[in-house]
Amino acid sequence: MLLLAVDTATPAVTVALHDGTSVVAESGRIDARRHGELLLPAVDRVLAEAGVKLDAVTDVVVGVGPGPYTGLRVGLVTAATFGSALSVPVHGVCTLDGLAYAAGQAGLEGPFAVATDARRKEVYWARYEDCRTRFTEPAVDRPADIAEQLASVPVVGAGAVLYPEAFPDARGPEHVSAGALAALAAERLAAGAELLPPRPLYLRRPDAQVPKNYKVVTPK
Repeated sequence: MLLLAVDTATPAVTVALHDGTSVVAESGRIDARRHGELLLPAVDRVLAEAGVKLDAVTDVVVGVGPGPYTGLRVGLVTAATFGSALSVPVHGVCTLDGLAYAAGQAGLEGPFAVATDARRKEVYWARYEDCRTRFTEPAVDRPADIAEQLASVPVVGAGAVLYPEAFPDARGPEHVSAGALAALAAERLAAGAELLPPRPLYLRRPDAQVPKNYKVVTPK
């Protein structure tokens, strides 16, 4: 097994290779505006570091969000393209799950919550029993609206750091790593669990929409 994992659902452009036991190589950069520019060079770096060619990959893993439309689609389209070109399966993993798993690897024990920046003064979030077990569906809300229900638990992620008044017990890591995403996927695959389809989890409508009640101009 050689998993290629990518995630662009947050400002982190992150890529990793995992051999089913451990992370072989990993690259990550925080830049919310350059997902498309940074992702493929990051794939080249991890392949070079691992000393393998792309055709050695047996599975592709991609973070499905939740995340903003523009960044999220970069990782999903890239993963789908690799899967098609290599004729290998493409597995989706909730980005919040990957961040929760990374927090567990760093020593955090549950229960806790994960919150990432959703922009518009909102966060994407979910609650966890432990680093492997999510017990609420991902949601998007204003921090003040969920502060009370999360007051008793630590909150992991950049969303918590951005709003300390709502989440006073903010914890790291702030951003998901593809290494954690790949490790979680490898663990679930080894256990025979079914992963998510590689489809985006947006949670809200895109900013660009067809205007309503626009004036129709017809020739006379």
